[in-house]
Amino acid sequence: MPKIIENRLIEEFKDREYFTRKDLFEFYRYFEPDLKEGTFGWRIFELKGKNLIRPLKRGLYVISYKPKYKPEISPELIKLAKRITDKFEDAKHCIWETEWLNEFSQHQASRRIILIEIEKDFIESLYYDLKDTSRNELYLNPDNKSIDFYIAESDYPVIIKKLITRSPIARRSEKRVNFYTPLLEKILVDLFAEERLFYYLQGSELMHIYENAISNYAINFTKLFSYAKRREREQDIKQFMTNHMYHLVKDIIE
Repeated sequence: MPKIIENRLIEEFKDREYFTRKDLFEFYRYFEPDLKEGTFGWRIFELKGKNLIRPLKRGLYVISYKPKYKPEISPELIKLAKRITDKFEDAKHCIWETEWLNEFSQHQASRRIILIEIEKDFIESLYYDLKDTSRNELYLNPDNKSIDFYIAESDYPVIIKKLITRSPIARRSEKRVNFYTPLLEKILVDLFAEERLFYYLQGSELMHIYENAISNYAINFTKLFSYAKRREREQDIKQFMTNHMYHLVKDIIE
């Protein structure tokens, strides 16, 4: 769906207490005079998946537009991002740190982890390049033993991993440095899929993170579930959401 139509839809309906399925159908017929009912059903599904509209009850909707997630980038992260882009300009990558999660979690974590994901052909080269320049403890594709015995005891580790193809990432520009960070959809899936690495963010803490992220920011559930499927956790995450935050996702998952 073209972005310009999404923006027009928000402007058209944002001040209404509610609008009907018929109102929405007539809006789309203005742009697509030959729109069929079956295709229109997919339009509604897509709008709900992007969290642009929310059903009140059958056939009634409201605009549920929320801001996009754009966390602050720390000086340490910018420094590492500059090193990556200077040395590996053509490599697809993303970088973030777990301090971002304090916005969503119930308890403020004192420990910080920086995560760098890069295309598999550049992993080792990046590791050895940073090993010569970074003061942080570096871990390359850590296994469970490394996570349990070393990373868990490290104050500010940097973890370097392979970037999964078609991961939800976005380009950022800070301090004249152009680099990539994960979208919130990717972070949520990774927290769930890598429970060993993010052991201190599981259980009720993970529930708080998901609930606050979904409540406060625009989540593209189509993108989230697609990435979760690539990580073979789609059904598990849907079940987790159904069990613990059904009121937030019932119209998305059903």
